[in-house]
Amino acid sequence: MTRGALLVLADGRFPAGGHAHSGGAEAAVKAGRVTGAAGLGEFCRGRLHTAGLVSAALAAATVLGADPGELDLAADARTPSPALRLASRKLGRQLMRAARATWPSAELDALAREFPKGAHQPVVLGLVARAAGLGAEDAAYCAAYESVSGPTSATVRLLSLDPFDATAVLARLAPELDLVADRAVEAGRRVLAEGVDELPCASAPLLEIGAEAHAAWAVRLFAS
Repeated sequence: MTRGALLVLADGRFPAGGHAHSGGAEAAVKAGRVTGAAGLGEFCRGRLHTAGLVSAALAAATVLGADPGELDLAADARTPSPALRLASRKLGRQLMRAARATWPSAELDALAREFPKGAHQPVVLGLVARAAGLGAEDAAYCAAYESVSGPTSATVRLLSLDPFDATAVLARLAPELDLVADRAVEAGRRVLAEGVDELPCASAPLLEIGAEAHAAWAVRLFAS
């Protein structure tokens, strides 16, 4: 295992397409639910413990050896919004392209053949972590961090928020990120023993509703 690979994978400059997605922040800003650093903190906290937890558990379970096809179906079932399902698969496809060039792997090749239009991003992330020699905890941390770092970066652009204030939001969430990653790895281990129904089903209805509204906008800065 090389933890250096985790830094590469979690780096926002890794060409996995995340820069084009706001994680629901654009819709939340337009709806007035996020107007500054305080609102961003609450938004990210909610996202971390719902969509972030589910994504982290999916990634951890994939690293541990659960069947990617079954996990992809489980991800579909936990993503009611068609717009979010489409965004997740687009991100999965882009991550797959970047990862196959960076960490060539027969498992990645097989998943790309099984899902030519893209598997769900957390499932791809887990398999990429395996290819990079990382463990379940690493993948869970990466997924959990992505769930809040994306909206934070997007809000800096959307609101001209001070980047120092935005970074402070992420720093204050660090203890909760630890908690979510631990819960995700525990869930991943239960998946191996008892099946995909052991994955968390934490929901965030406003994210789903906001994603559907956002997809219908004629003009938007981010893809989702």
